[in-house]
Amino acid sequence: MLCKDIRDYQILFLSLFLILGIGTRDWTLHPEFIAVAIASCIITQIICSLITKSPDSLQLINIRSPLITSLGLSLLLRVDHWPTMALAGFAAIASKFVFKVGEKHFFNPANFGIVAVLTLTNDAWVSPGQWGEEWWYALLFVGTGGMILQRVGRWDTTAAFLGAYSLLAAIRNLWLGWTWDVYFHHLMSGSLLLFSLFMVTDPRSIPNSPMSRIIWAISIALLTFILRNFFFIPTAVFWALFALAPLTILLDKFWITPRFSWENKTELPAENNQLTIIN
Repeated sequence: MLCKDIRDYQILFLSLFLILGIGTRDWTLHPEFIAVAIASCIITQIICSLITKSPDSLQLINIRSPLITSLGLSLLLRVDHWPTMALAGFAAIASKFVFKVGEKHFFNPANFGIVAVLTLTNDAWVSPGQWGEEWWYALLFVGTGGMILQRVGRWDTTAAFLGAYSLLAAIRNLWLGWTWDVYFHHLMSGSLLLFSLFMVTDPRSIPNSPMSRIIWAISIALLTFILRNFFFIPTAVFWALFALAPLTILLDKFWITPRFSWENKTELPAENNQLTIIN
């Protein structure tokens, strides 16, 4: 197998999307901002790992996780100045070390970085329509995202989120008497598919149990629908994920299930939590 770790494929696919977006979508994305995102995420990961390192244990510092986070920020976040991108990278990675219960962080790092700079600065924004609604983008995202989700076993989360959101959108479409072209045009959004396949399915920060993941994903879909259609917030998916991320901890207490491990793509017994945490 070319890549032994599934995250290698994720890094490859996200890099491909970035090149594709710059080459075909006329993004106003500065290459130096991508470099700043990568550098800030990796440096923060190294510093936080060294600070929190136990003197009695050997803790590996892996750059896969911060690299994936930096590529996610580069794909979704737009800024006017490089310090804002550096702040997003720092906040994203630092959140993993600050906001956690036991060894589990509950905020998606890239999502936390995006919300942080949207809240704290005046020169950051997200463009949900940057991918357009072309069908071949959807096929590309579903194909690559499906390969990763099959390996990590998190198809249920994507299916629950998209199923619930699609149902709510269909009811609204019927209520308003709109044509189905409007409905499918909305659901073919590349940004919505990227979020559904690559962000809301992060196995390290989402609930462990299949049942809790389904409840959690449906809750995010419902809140996204409310924020988007009643409060007219175009970045509703990011705010919904941020607001409901802490619910992960509560759900994990109700449905106790072994945690996900990247190293062997298996789930360790609940009573044996001696994981080698590398992200």
